[in-house]
Amino acid sequence: MKINPTRKTPASLIFISFLALIFTGAHEGYGQMSLASVSKSNMGNRFGVEESVWKKYNFPLTEGATAKKDTAADTLTFNQKMEKLFRVIPVPLFSYSSDAGNIFGLAKFNLFQLSKKDTISKPSKVSGVFTMSTKGRVNFSLSTELVFKANKYILISFINYKKTPEFIFGIGNDVSRDDMEEVTTDRFKWVATGLMRVGSSESFYAGLGIDINDYFKVVTEDSSFLRSENITGVEGGTGVGVGIAGAFDTRDNRYNASKGSYVISTWTFYPEFLGSSYQYTKFTIDARKFFNPWWKHVIAFQATTAFANHDVPFYELSMMGGDSQMRGYYLGALRDHVLVDGQMEYRMPVWGIFGATTWIATGRVAEKYNDLQFQDWWLSYGVGFRVRVDTKSNVNMRVDFGFGPGGITGTYINFAEAF
Repeated sequence: MKINPTRKTPASLIFISFLALIFTGAHEGYGQMSLASVSKSNMGNRFGVEESVWKKYNFPLTEGATAKKDTAADTLTFNQKMEKLFRVIPVPLFSYSSDAGNIFGLAKFNLFQLSKKDTISKPSKVSGVFTMSTKGRVNFSLSTELVFKANKYILISFINYKKTPEFIFGIGNDVSRDDMEEVTTDRFKWVATGLMRVGSSESFYAGLGIDINDYFKVVTEDSSFLRSENITGVEGGTGVGVGIAGAFDTRDNRYNASKGSYVISTWTFYPEFLGSSYQYTKFTIDARKFFNPWWKHVIAFQATTAFANHDVPFYELSMMGGDSQMRGYYLGALRDHVLVDGQMEYRMPVWGIFGATTWIATGRVAEKYNDLQFQDWWLSYGVGFRVRVDTKSNVNMRVDFGFGPGGITGTYINFAEAF
């Protein structure tokens, strides 16, 4: 991945670019629907006889019509075979870099019902990835979303162990690629949030959360600013946090929504009496909205903010980038106490089990909310390809290519939509 944070883009350009993307996609989608409708309405009586009459007296349809039916049947068979394959076999991963060497891995995603008697609950999810390299890098992650008792209870969890280098350009929004440092960490992290539906509405949830992390080895360069400035967390440490959470969810699909809204917020405390090496708090809000303007096309919006306060170790600061927000930017290359970002994405079907997306996003970090300004916001944009791996639940495997000004690039492979 390449990143150059020396170039910055005004917010006005971001919104102008997004409007161009949306109106272009809307025009193309409308044209495709119109052509399909005309073709269907004219197919039956192009010889002056309704198709139902031909079928009633067993007259053979034209060779073109038969070929179309055969093609449709072949496509359905291909789609079914591919989905069965994805349900059983993990997706193999391979890449190479001069720093890591050859990287091998497997990724798996499955949806299931916790109880056959519960026909109301939305599907539960388990997703995992494991990679290792010939130069000793290891990363293992397992995430779950378990839904119980007719959607009354939800348990969201994530567990991760990694021994990989991270790249950091400093702390703050005004950083330079020239100051890039490599920091290798050995980390274990487990996060879980339990939610229970509250009130008479079926959309509101409240609950508790826990976050346990242990950075038991941190290796920096001898000249690192982390050591020269004695930045909190440079010697590693343990964090044990507990907190509260609330959510509002009207999405029609938890993993590939086409309409509805979703908002989740968490507030976590890391006190000394629970065993935390540093005492701090973290607050997050994630808000999403989905529209289905025509057929199976979707326009999705997301806005998030994160705030870490008090004696926060550098590895727990609010971080920009990753595989779901500000795609193209390395997660944590830009970090500070405050993060604000947003994105808009256009999703469309292409053929059979295949689809495509395009997005535009902007974000920045700051020490305090009062330091946020309308200039110096970073820009992310890109395209993605989708392969449906579960028709019943309408879930995709995604491959996204993220970009930004100054040669910023990133490629991501994952399951379910980015948000």
